[in-house]
Amino acid sequence: MATRFGATVECVATLLMFAGAREAAGTKRVEIEAASVGEVLDEAVARFGDHFAKVLSHSKVWLDGEPTDRSMSVTSQSEVAILPPVSGG
Repeated sequence: MATRFGATVECVATLLMFAGAREAAGTKRVEIEAASVGEVLDEAVARFGDHFAKVLSHSKVWLDGEPTDRSMSVTSQSEVAILPPVSGG
């Protein structure tokens, strides 16, 4: 969240989704106005629904290439990535 001319302005972060998260959302990338990683994730669940929430519950979340948690702030240059577990065969 940024302050500009005394007003609070939320940033538009980019949410990147891979594998099962991408399939559940029906897209690989979306921009979300938010102040924190948690707000980005909450908005994504609101947009994409229960199946997406289930995938998210088993996924790693990274902010700008590093593991993160919901409390971290985002900026307009931030990329939040959802990385579901990978299975192979």
